[in-house]
This record gives sequence, structure tokens and C-alpha cells, in this order.
Amino acid sequence: MIIYWDLMSYDKMLSNIYKIQEIADGLCLEVEGKMVSRTEGNIDDSLIGGNVSTEGPEGKGIVSTVFTGVDIVMNHPLQETMLHKRMHLNSKKKEKKIDKNTRNKE
Repeated sequence: MIIYWDLMSYDKMLSNIYKIQEIADGLCLEVEGKMVSRTEGNIDDSLIGGNVSTEGPEGKGIVSTVFTGVDIVMNHPLQETMLHKRMHLNSKKKEKKIDKNTRNKE
């Protein structure tokens, strides 16, 4: 499995389980995702040995939550990056340094 990392924050961005295309001569990645809905907090009584017929009506005290979003964002811990002017300039310096190092290796 290939994991792609963010160069500025060093956080995980995505992995190769999605359809990925390099665009702009490898400068950017285009990733194909889809909208998904997930339910959390809903427990099936049969999984924990419950019997609906002897324990009364269903749904008593159970709250389930539905989350909807793009599967890439939901499967990886993506966080919004807020860059100030100084942070942006520092990131540009890092990019130039990384680019310079990769050119020297070739």
C-alpha cells in the first residue's frame, strides 16, 4: 500500500486504494472519490445476545448518527490547513529545498 503525505503538515492524505491520476506533469494528483453515508451508534441486539421478543420494543435508548461525506476524507484523518503569509512563505522554502534535493539525486 502506498501512502501519500502532505509536504507542509506531514499528515497522511490518502492511499493508493483510490483511482489516482497525476496531472500537470506530476505537480498535482487527481483522486476519484464518492459520497458515502455511515451510521454510527446503532447496535444490533442479536450481535450481543439480545432477544427482541423477550426484552420489549426495539429502539429503546439507542441513538444512531448518520455521517455523510466523501470517502477519501472519511477514511483518512484529513484536516483543513490554515496558512498565514509567513507559513506560506516557509512552505515555499521547504518545497524549493525538497525540489533541489530531488534534482541532485537524479
